[in-house]
Order: sequence, then C-alpha cells, then structure tokens
Amino acid sequence: MSQVASARVVREKPRVNRWLVLALGLAAQTASCTFLYGLPFLVPAMRTTAGLTLAQAGTVVAAPSIGLLFTLIVWGAAADRYGERLIMALGLGASGLLLVFAALGTHSVGLLFGVFLAAGACSASVNAASGRVVMGWFSASERGVAMGIRQTAQPLGVGVAALGLPPLAEHWGFRAAMLLPAVLAVVVAALVAWLVVDPPRPAGSGAGAGSGEKPPSPYRKPALWRLHGASALLVVPQFAVSAFAPVYLVSVQHWSVLAAGWFLAVVQVLGALGRLASGYWSDRVGSRLRPMRQLAVASAAAMLLVALGDATWPWLVALALVLAAVITVSDNGLGFTASAELAGVAWSGRAMGAQNTAQNLASALTPPVLGLVIGDSRYALAFCVAAIFPALAIALVPARAEHLGS
Repeated sequence: MSQVASARVVREKPRVNRWLVLALGLAAQTASCTFLYGLPFLVPAMRTTAGLTLAQAGTVVAAPSIGLLFTLIVWGAAADRYGERLIMALGLGASGLLLVFAALGTHSVGLLFGVFLAAGACSASVNAASGRVVMGWFSASERGVAMGIRQTAQPLGVGVAALGLPPLAEHWGFRAAMLLPAVLAVVVAALVAWLVVDPPRPAGSGAGAGSGEKPPSPYRKPALWRLHGASALLVVPQFAVSAFAPVYLVSVQHWSVLAAGWFLAVVQVLGALGRLASGYWSDRVGSRLRPMRQLAVASAAAMLLVALGDATWPWLVALALVLAAVITVSDNGLGFTASAELAGVAWSGRAMGAQNTAQNLASALTPPVLGLVIGDSRYALAFCVAAIFPALAIALVPARAEHLGS
C-alpha cells in the first residue's frame, strides 16, 4: 500500500482524535525534555545539598545525553516494529521510575550517573515514536504544522524545568526536585498507554501488519545520508547561538545577567513560533527540503550578520542574534519530517532516530570546538566559522529526492 493510500486509510478513521494524539505526543516529548535539559538548572543544588564537586555535577548532567545518543536508533527500530504507543509508554515510564529511584535516598556519584544514563537511554524512545504517531495521523499537507507543534516540546520542556526545578531545589534539595520530571514522565506515560492509538500501517511494516514484503532499506540511496548530514551541519549555528550568546552578551556587550536571561527567554518563544511558521510554509509549498535549503541560506547570512554586528554597532548584534536564534532552529522540524517521509512508513522510526543522532553529535561537538576558536575574545571569528556549516548544507540538502504524498 502506498503512502497516499495509507493517508486515505487515516481519513477513514474519524473516531480517532488526532489532535489529542498530537497533544499527547507533544506532552511526552516535553516531559522527556524537562528531564534532559533541566538538569543544568540543578547544578547549584547538586553542589550544596548533595555535596558534589563542579566536575562531578557536570558529569552527572552529561549522563542523560550520553544515554540518549546510544539508543535513539534502537528505539526508532522498536517503534517501526512494535508500534508507537507501546514504545512511548514503555520508555517514558521506565525513565520516570528511574528518576523516582534517583530522588529517593542517597546515592553515590557513580550510581547517580548510571541511573541518569539509563533514564536518558529510556527517554530516547519518545523522540522517534512521538514523531511516527504524528506522521501517521496527519496527511502530507498537514504534517509540517503538526510536526512544528511537536517540535515546540524542547522550549516547553526547558521552560517547565526553568520555572519548576530551581525553586523546588532551593526549598527541598536536589533529589526532591527530581520528582518533578519523574512524576511528569510517569503520568504522561500512563496517559499515552491509555489514550494514544497507533495509526494504520501498510502490510509488511511491522507492528501487527500483514505478511507483505518489507520494503528495502532507504539507506541504499544517498538521499537520507545527505539529509542527515545537512541537518547536522545546520545544528552548528543553532548551538553556537544557544551556547555562547549568554556569555557574549554579558562579557562583551556588558549586559546584566538578568537582561541576558530575559533576552534568551524571549528568543526561545520566537524560536518556537519559527518552527510553526516553517512547518506551515512547507505545507503550503508542498515541500520540506526546499524551505530547508532556503533556511540554510538565511542561517549562514544571519551568522555573518552577528559577526558584522560584533565588529560595528551593539544594536545590530542584538538584532542579528534575535534573527539567528529564530532562523537556526526553524529547520529542525523540516529535516525531522523529511527524514520520515523519505524513509517511508516501515523505516521512519529508524530514520528519525538516525536524524536525531546526527544532530546530537553535532550539538555536542559545537561548544568545545567553537570555544577553542573564541579563546578569550574572538567571537566574530567564531560566528564566521559557524556560518560555514549552513553554507555547506545548502548543496547537501537533497531537494530533488522529495516527492510528498497527498
């Protein structure tokens, strides 16, 4: 059965509230992000209430991302085989229970690292499975917006963590604060298991499908490899801004820490809106990759504008940072959606897992590499270097390989 026919099957299932499914996929991803991106907010409490050194706290904070990195493709393959509802509920629920264990009692640094490593590995189940379930219940003309909504989970998760974790840690300590992402994960996992319905699948695609022949690997052709590579390149300017904009504004532009914090909070919101706008754009033009290529051009230009602003006027660098912060995140949902569409239903979980793996590798390498370029004060040079990567992505985006179904 073709993707078009599959979409027709979806439209013949009006009893399924696809917007509820989207909301639960968004909630699952938000719960995961609250844990993954919330730990840095707890570093001060780790040092004061748990007695960890800065090096120990940094090691513990890195554990979930390491676990995530090694299991994204595995969970994607499991979602391809066993279905989205089971994989989302199982992984997120296991992550929440591990965090409950971390919150109760006193543990050594080694055990805490292991628990957070395992929790991060389990939470990776949500990445591909929530993307698959959204892809399955929305037609090609609607997926851009639907996936754009799902992609807002990262800023939402960061926001929940920023608002909830520090005050909890201040009053009751680091381990008690961990109950927030733990309870959130367990509750959302239960709701997913109860309310999410797996979308229909073509025969041979797994998860209870018929005995039809499974499609060959889409990785036999270069399109997906190029897409993953282009997406990894486009992550570099995104993390150049998120990692270095705060210290740049404070140390070079002489902003107060509070002003820099408010600035970055506002651009997070604008970045979420940018994801939605790019998704809507892709739906209207019937393409993910043509807008992605144009955003790569804009991303390179924005980073060069930041470098120019650093060398000229403070007002220009502030404006350029806003543009860069919005533009550099707007392609994320497009690449993620395109990877599933190019892979097809039977391989979409693995493709989205591979997409996230490539992006996470690039995001992990960007801060230390650009930090070496910056040294004491070479920010303009670092922003120019960051502009090279989206420029390379322009030619790598496989726009001609794209054929969206109806």
